[in-house]
Amino acid sequence: MTPNFSVLVADKHHTQYAGDICNEMEASAKARGTGIAKRSPEYIIQKMNEGKAVIAFAEDGTWAGFCYIESWSHGQYVANSGLIVAPQFRKSGLAKQIKTKIFELSRNMYPESKIFGLTTGLAVMKINSDLGYEPVTYSELTQDDAFWSGCKSCVNYDILMGKDRKNCLCTAMLYDPAEQAAKATPETAKKRLAVLERLSKLKLYVFLKSLPQLATRTKQIFL
Repeated sequence: MTPNFSVLVADKHHTQYAGDICNEMEASAKARGTGIAKRSPEYIIQKMNEGKAVIAFAEDGTWAGFCYIESWSHGQYVANSGLIVAPQFRKSGLAKQIKTKIFELSRNMYPESKIFGLTTGLAVMKINSDLGYEPVTYSELTQDDAFWSGCKSCVNYDILMGKDRKNCLCTAMLYDPAEQAAKATPETAKKRLAVLERLSKLKLYVFLKSLPQLATRTKQIFL
């Protein structure tokens, strides 16, 4: 039976979960062999108090997932960051529910902003594509140094910087409200997904070729 979840805009009543959220973010990044911008419980609490986060619970009240909003370049860009699902609830469809909720919240809070993300996961790419994101070059994302500094905890950071922040193993995706208003059709969604699948296969090929080098970098960072 598919579990039912409550996906809510987080507030001050949910700050008790900040520590668990941070711990799971770090554990998940280590398990994947990649990194995400490390955040403190205090930062997560701040996002909750500002109404810029989404939290999910299972029917029995167990914490199940989380995601938050960050704005960059003076509000021109918005990122839905720190998506995490508790291990026991993965592959349940919860990630899509959280992504949809945080996307709606972002659109309400920043209706004119471009929403972007970086990911290596095809599942997340598909969710983004369904929401209207499109694959783009890194040059179309925010150039705010504070955002890119969050990549320092990733084992692929040297690759990113070696390419002057123009490319890496992650796929960049962008939702542009001005462009999407004119072309949200089922046919364009199919074309976007086909492009994403090709990109994912290409990046996987590059990733597999660099495994020995990445293994060495992982040990240097996490051990």
